[in-house]
Amino acid sequence: MPQTQINCPQCRQPIAARVEQLFDVSADPGAKQRLLGGVSNYARCPACGYEGALATPIVYHDADKELLLTYFPPELHLPVDEQEKVVGPLITQVTNRLPPEKRKAYLFSPQTFLTYQSLIERILGADGITPEMIKAQQERVALVERLVSASSEDVRKELIKQEAELLDEQFFALFGQLLQAAAASGQEQVVQQMSALEKQLMDESEFGRKLQASVAELEAAAKSLQDLGEGLTREKLLDLVIEAPNEERQQALVSMARQGMDYVFFQTLTERIDAAQGDEKQKLEELRERLLDYVNEIDRQIEARLKEAQGFIESLLAQEDIKKATRENLPGFTEDTVRILNSMLRQAADKQDTEQLNKLQQIVEVLKEVSAPPPGYAFLEQLLEAPDDAAVEKMLQEHEQEITPEFMQTLSGIVAQSEAQSGELSPKDQAMFERIQAVYRAALKFSMKKNLG
Repeated sequence: MPQTQINCPQCRQPIAARVEQLFDVSADPGAKQRLLGGVSNYARCPACGYEGALATPIVYHDADKELLLTYFPPELHLPVDEQEKVVGPLITQVTNRLPPEKRKAYLFSPQTFLTYQSLIERILGADGITPEMIKAQQERVALVERLVSASSEDVRKELIKQEAELLDEQFFALFGQLLQAAAASGQEQVVQQMSALEKQLMDESEFGRKLQASVAELEAAAKSLQDLGEGLTREKLLDLVIEAPNEERQQALVSMARQGMDYVFFQTLTERIDAAQGDEKQKLEELRERLLDYVNEIDRQIEARLKEAQGFIESLLAQEDIKKATRENLPGFTEDTVRILNSMLRQAADKQDTEQLNKLQQIVEVLKEVSAPPPGYAFLEQLLEAPDDAAVEKMLQEHEQEITPEFMQTLSGIVAQSEAQSGELSPKDQAMFERIQAVYRAALKFSMKKNLG
């Protein structure tokens, strides 16, 4: 949905915002994420600095879960009959989109919510996310804020001790997401603070220490597999698993070499069990059970991800405008999604299903469009390959028409992203980063001279 020009709720200056009243998940798979993620109905004013949610009536629909929910902000002070005039046409739009066989009784009794929070809790509740789980997540977010804003390392250390129960897998996953978001938005100071805090959390929390140990086992497992290289066979893989110093290393090996743990692998293990005696036989039998549990869990997770990816692709294919739906749901494309897409393309080609193949190709076309390098990227590569500053200056003069605001924005974004990762760069990447900075400074200087005439 394109952005709409509205007046800032605080200073009344015109600003652009994504205003959306109907969130029909059945017709638009990305609608739910836009609502829950605060992408829509949220204002940011560059003039006065205001930032907050917009008071907007909402109709939410999910046919699979038989949800038809409405919310009308009380601050709009409209009587019930006026509210119905606003949401009524939206509900009619939902109904008209559905084929007759899917128009069920829930459509005639929409659930009305008096607060935005209760609306969100109902949507999440349908996914099995309870208010208690939401509260726990909010507590983790608050803890991150307290840790980041702590006045000293000793204060953070005390917080880590006091809130040990909250420092679990969910906390570290949330912390990682917030750190990535800060890096993506170019908040260098916040990134540095959070990176230092992350190290302290890893060293001083029980879960952090376990996580470090797990990472160490993954690295050790990876090295042992790499050392074998092309000489890796099922027999040698089995030897690695048997000789592993602990169960964590065994689990790491399974996660990295699942494809090699097939029927032949387990048959070889069974033969060794049959040939063993006493304690050794019992240990191998326990190992087999453990490996089967690890393998089954990995397979279950893969199956669940692929099933979700299949449903995602099928939801796009069901839309009237497949290309538009694909563009609006690009964040949903993962490695698993692309894998399923390629599989469906092969199946459609094998069956000579022209209609299905045409629909799938529309998704592929959009993915190709968005994966193409941004305008001016080829010119940027030429600038980076220039032998010296004089050559860069000459190229800028020769390609004056290409030094557009869009080009400068692209270059600025690359610099910001590189700066966020500067502490983790190898010497080679650091040299490239410095080269990018030099080209950016030269281009910025040239652009300013050009604008000044």
